[in-house]
Amino acid sequence: MKATKTALVTGATSGIGYATAKLLANNGVQLIACGRRAERLEKLARDVCDKVNVITLPFDVRNRDEVFRSINSLPEEWKNIDILINNAGNAHGLDLSQDADVDDWDMMIDINVKGLLYVTKAVLPLMLKKQSGHIVNISSIAGKENYPKGNVYCASKHAIDSFSEGLRTDLTGTGIKISLVSPGAVNTEFSTVRFKGDKQRADKVYEGFTPLLAEDIAELIWFIVSRQPHINIADTVILPTAQTSATNIHRQVR
Repeated sequence: MKATKTALVTGATSGIGYATAKLLANNGVQLIACGRRAERLEKLARDVCDKVNVITLPFDVRNRDEVFRSINSLPEEWKNIDILINNAGNAHGLDLSQDADVDDWDMMIDINVKGLLYVTKAVLPLMLKKQSGHIVNISSIAGKENYPKGNVYCASKHAIDSFSEGLRTDLTGTGIKISLVSPGAVNTEFSTVRFKGDKQRADKVYEGFTPLLAEDIAELIWFIVSRQPHINIADTVILPTAQTSATNIHRQVR
């Protein structure tokens, strides 16, 4: 399949990023796959190399110099980026503000907010040069409402919600689309990371109902980026049927 577009996907090593990268490739979009774990990026490249060309770009979005150096190092023919999926993100800890670890707070602000800003800032000039492009920021239902012990994680996602709106306003007339995707409960590595590797505790988050899967979010992202040039789906919330808010989930009692 001949590639018609180029997408840069952050956090492509697992979960929503991995599923989105695979679906984009299946639809003929060549990939710049980014993430910290080089071996997982190479696995992704092997999985889709029979469909499209892939460049793996291992870097940490928290490191501003590394972000700009990595993206600027792309061969000229790969700098024609049509789609940016800002997916890299994390939750660390689930504690009351007064009990929380400040290192956890730093991690969430550095990755969820500053990392997304750095990657966007590095890619924007490439899109502005050609007066077209589509940036999709992956947020969370936590960016729409707060929940107990979510404090800084919710704040980081509210920041992405606000930045996306501001960016869309600033880019009016440039031909660049800005979309925001805010999922509810998705069964990925998210809770395992939040609970510092406690898989048993993480699994309990998804007990008693059918959560979303990474592939569900990928399908929504593909729908958004495959619309006609005059259509921008600016903001979406996607939830499991059993979930109606960040904290209201109907669970079947066994």
